[in-house]
Amino acid sequence: MNKKIKSFFGEIQYDLPSGLVVYLVALPLCLGVALASTGSPDLLFSGIIAGVIGGIVIGTLSGSALGVSGPAAGLVVIVLTAIQTLGSFEAFLLAVVFAGILQLIAGFLKAGIIGYYFPSSVIKGMLAAIGITLILKEIPHVFGYDEVFMGDEGFIQKDGHNTLTELWYALKYNSTGALIISTVSLTALILLERPAMKKFKLFKFLPGALFVVILGVLLNFLFQEYFPEWVLKGKHLVQLPVASGFEEFIGFFKSPDFSAITNPDVYVTAITLAIVASLETLLSVEATDKLDPIKRSTPTNRELKSQGIGNILSGLIGGLPVTQVIVRSSANINSGGKTRLSTIIHGTILLLSAIIIPRYLNLIPLASLACILLLVGYKLSKYGLYRDMFKLGWDQFIPFVVTVTAILFTDLLKGIFIGMQVAFYFILRKNYKNSYHYHMEVTENKNIITLRLSEEVTFLNKGSILQTLNHLPKDCKVIIDGSKSLNIDYDVLEIIQEFKQHTAPNKNITVETIGIAEVVVMGH
Repeated sequence: MNKKIKSFFGEIQYDLPSGLVVYLVALPLCLGVALASTGSPDLLFSGIIAGVIGGIVIGTLSGSALGVSGPAAGLVVIVLTAIQTLGSFEAFLLAVVFAGILQLIAGFLKAGIIGYYFPSSVIKGMLAAIGITLILKEIPHVFGYDEVFMGDEGFIQKDGHNTLTELWYALKYNSTGALIISTVSLTALILLERPAMKKFKLFKFLPGALFVVILGVLLNFLFQEYFPEWVLKGKHLVQLPVASGFEEFIGFFKSPDFSAITNPDVYVTAITLAIVASLETLLSVEATDKLDPIKRSTPTNRELKSQGIGNILSGLIGGLPVTQVIVRSSANINSGGKTRLSTIIHGTILLLSAIIIPRYLNLIPLASLACILLLVGYKLSKYGLYRDMFKLGWDQFIPFVVTVTAILFTDLLKGIFIGMQVAFYFILRKNYKNSYHYHMEVTENKNIITLRLSEEVTFLNKGSILQTLNHLPKDCKVIIDGSKSLNIDYDVLEIIQEFKQHTAPNKNITVETIGIAEVVVMGH
């Protein structure tokens, strides 16, 4: 037992500061997603609950070393629509519980295997697109234009603007105080990334993110004292609900409305949430594993079970639905997190700070937090990623670029769907070309053509093999060699059999098969 405890806390010198950085990233995202999802400032705490569950509960149960879960911006529209359809937040919570049960069942049915079938080009495109989106979405907050919630990912925004037009409004309605805080924060973050700064003992253990947050608060106090016209207040600061007493704090937690169990819309919402949340989680798992410096592999079925338990608990106590989230996960990796302890630490700090120091958290300028997210975005979408993808060839680069573009101008799931279609086209094209090896030997009597089939021959190869057989010259001999094939689909065996029995005799083609099973051809 002591060995297990020692192993669990073995990397705490890395996981503690990393968990603190993830907490600073997660705090405004939890609040922003909650406000956008529910449309009510009274339900802001639902985002904190989801963040705590994602950190402590899912962090403990999950097999993901670096993945961080919490409320996701990708579910905002679904949640907002569902609350309106069901008529109350409490009825929606019941749907969240059922969604969690469905995810738990999916985990036991081993549905997590779906996560292994996302093409690498699409996953890398998703990472790059999230990086660019983060940069574009945080620039308005850097300028002090805080009209859209922090963590928004969609191109079309709730205020009628879009990602690009929002930049114009940010320039037009900027805040001097926010610009000063952002400039100082960004400069500090960049300097603190330099190896020379690590020579100072303070900066070996103090995360740069925490340093700039403290700096932002102090600068805002300075403005209050000497430049009152520059002071940031209200929506320009973190707005965590503050309870006047224990009873009011307990009131932040909600229970599901079990009387809505007969409402069919509850089940429709639950199925929708389960599917979308699971897809987002599996996508994030794949992306996080690619970012992991030591390339650990997350057990996806265990992840679905963990997410299911997390959503059941979140729904039972008044939280939003939870998924694994790439922004928080990448912040964890970039901050030097080593194990899932950093995830648990971030959830624990989130809970304790919401209970003990909410008033002090509400002094943090959003501009400071936006700078932290800007740096996360930059690290996700570095130039080297585009260069490396280009070197891999068009089969990888085109799906990558399409995925990036589609996500930027739609949203995460739509963009992934478009990128997957393009990636599958190239996969089919490659399968079409590489189903066999073709060799012709010219002799005095007749040409001898050998078709040596690949190790795996599936229905995807049917078209190319059929086309080759149909275009064989008359009066030749063809040897179809399947001796090296581990698997040949019935579809392919069927067209070989049909060719051998019907097409070949009509063209005076002699057919010899090696390692090709005889099958019954329907209709003959």
